[in-house]
Amino acid sequence: MQIGMMGLGRMGANMVRRLLKGGHECVVFDINPANVAALVAEGATGATSMEDFASKLTKPACAWLMLPAAITGQNVDKLAALMAPGDIIIDGGNSYYHDDVDKAEQLRAKGIDYVDVGTSGGVWGLERGYCLMIGGPEKAVRHLDPVFATLAPGGNPLDIEAPSEALKTAQFGYLHCGPTGAGHFVKMVHNGIEYGMMAAYAEGMNILKAANAGKKTRDVDAETSPLPTPQYYQFDIDMAAVSEVWRHGSVISSWLLDLTADALKQDPELASYGGRVSDSGEGRWTLKAAIDTGVPTPVLSSAVFQRFSSQGESLYADKLLSAMRFAFGGHHEKPKSDAGMKPA
Repeated sequence: MQIGMMGLGRMGANMVRRLLKGGHECVVFDINPANVAALVAEGATGATSMEDFASKLTKPACAWLMLPAAITGQNVDKLAALMAPGDIIIDGGNSYYHDDVDKAEQLRAKGIDYVDVGTSGGVWGLERGYCLMIGGPEKAVRHLDPVFATLAPGGNPLDIEAPSEALKTAQFGYLHCGPTGAGHFVKMVHNGIEYGMMAAYAEGMNILKAANAGKKTRDVDAETSPLPTPQYYQFDIDMAAVSEVWRHGSVISSWLLDLTADALKQDPELASYGGRVSDSGEGRWTLKAAIDTGVPTPVLSSAVFQRFSSQGESLYADKLLSAMRFAFGGHHEKPKSDAGMKPA
């Protein structure tokens, strides 16, 4: 079937490629003409403007947006003005589900269906497929099923009789989660869990990295905590090897661990990374939903706040702590280059 794709970044472009390989007709548009040209060379139909994009979609028009959440709403409005009753707009980015609920109500008055699709798969989706968490009207979702089936990982069904209609597609990697907003709600929580999983791997590996602390000479002063049992921290752990062995038969094995192991093989000291971990909003929204519904999420909360810290948002608080220590005890800061430990 025909599908329009607006936003040809890391994910959008590869989604088009997967759809083309699956036999679908794709109309593509992006603010960067080079992105459009690249996909036209691979068989897509290019558009030079949003108006041109809308005009090339056959009825009922189906337009999928893969844009940053901050600009999705305004582009949906512009596109909707060019569409007709019976058409479908799909938001496959990481929009806030509140916005989906509101936008669906707005477009319903114009007879346009709004479908939200939480899309997971990243830069590997072209090869592996995309896990799709879908919200929207039943009729519109059924109409888009061939597109979802192509984008999803697919593969063999489970060796059990699917007890529900939902499981029939879920076992292939896509699921109609409920009315508009439900898809991004599920994806929001998915990303909150992702934050927690990433933090758990990172914190655990950091403990392993510090397993040789007993081999280092520690300063003896009021600013350095003593290590009372250095004999128990004499291990030089090969981080890349540990992450690799965990991939085979361990209960904590996962695709995320596979990626971690690969990163450590390529850059054991992670020298090419600065340690600033961005967040695009889903973790924050997950915590807000947890607060609104009274659900305790201490692990996910900690992971979100750690990201803020990595972005430098704890710097003022850290400085204030240092100022208080100096004020009440005359404690002077140690330079970052002198952490109180040196090789023995």
